[in-house]
Amino acid sequence: MANSEPTRGRAEARIDLAAIRENTARMRERAPSAALMAVVKADGYGHGMVPAARAALAGGATWLGTAFISEGLRLRQAGITARILSWLAVPGDDWAAAIQAAIDLSANAVWAIEEIAAAAAQAGVPARVHLKIDSGLGRAGTTPQEWPRVVDAALKAQADGLLQVVGLWSHFACADEPGHPSITRQLATFREAVEYAERAGVRPEVRHIANSPATLTLPEAHLDLIRAGITIYGLSPAPELGTARELGLRPAMTLAARLALVKRVPPGHGVSYGHRYVTDRNTTLALVPVGYADGVPRAAGDRCGVLLAGRRRAIRGRVAMDQFVVELGDDDAACGEEVLLFGPGDFGEPTADDWARALDTIAYEIVTRVGPRVPRVYLGAPQAEQASGIGVSR
Repeated sequence: MANSEPTRGRAEARIDLAAIRENTARMRERAPSAALMAVVKADGYGHGMVPAARAALAGGATWLGTAFISEGLRLRQAGITARILSWLAVPGDDWAAAIQAAIDLSANAVWAIEEIAAAAAQAGVPARVHLKIDSGLGRAGTTPQEWPRVVDAALKAQADGLLQVVGLWSHFACADEPGHPSITRQLATFREAVEYAERAGVRPEVRHIANSPATLTLPEAHLDLIRAGITIYGLSPAPELGTARELGLRPAMTLAARLALVKRVPPGHGVSYGHRYVTDRNTTLALVPVGYADGVPRAAGDRCGVLLAGRRRAIRGRVAMDQFVVELGDDDAACGEEVLLFGPGDFGEPTADDWARALDTIAYEIVTRVGPRVPRVYLGAPQAEQASGIGVSR
């Protein structure tokens, strides 16, 4: 959704909910035989968890994924009734609240099964549990060597009426690198783990291993459920897989700000902390009132650009906590004029992918780090969301 209306405050992140709906529908088309989980952890990758979740559900998602129980509880408190999986917990976490809220839980180890079972006994409701195996990522999940113990503990708790094993799952390490040898190995390890669990008596509702890149490139990994994260926000999981446009996706976030100051300076004028940039001629500098406290990377100075007064302009000098400087040369701009840091590219502004390339990082980091001092303005909200105050369309 193109939007050229000016920013009303110091800065804002415009979130195109129609884009999230459409991106979810595109990902659903990629795996028509599988259900789709929209991953909305980290405040919906910086887009706003509840509005993003509702938009994704409107686009065809039937599951939502969060890292932490607290995130799943926020979705329930917002009145969202879809199936939710929360997968990252520590000993003593609020398992009982999650169970009472009908949030599915992931178990990586025997201790987790024991704590979930105890919490289910306290809650008086059986827990819904997904057993996770580390098929090769080397992060969360039980090892193949420990898998039989975890399956056995889960089945014992299930026999006691304390939980139901409803899912078996894992996560790829290199699905964003097509042809990487670890992909086949991980898929084989996961299949062996599923076969073992099912032989032991597990009857899962869903088996899932496909993240966004695997959904795009590995149809054999779609299984019962795909987990789409970055793609529902309209960003490519990796340059090797194509740009967002090539993948049929539309970036949902536009980060905009308004100029706080414009001034003419002479040659030899240092800019920002440390004077890493010094002007080499008479030039115009403009002050943008967002900084690393708002999520603009400190390293963006002299590496990234913005759209201002119809052209891309270079950020000069170090990005500070609350502000940074751009150079206009002999062009002019007015205080209050809008600056587009990144967006879909409709007006020639950089994209989050452009910023990621310039900073040698990934677009995930660019959008998720946009901080809470930057208000989110929601565009393209369905009428039901507008009525509930979730979306503001303009």
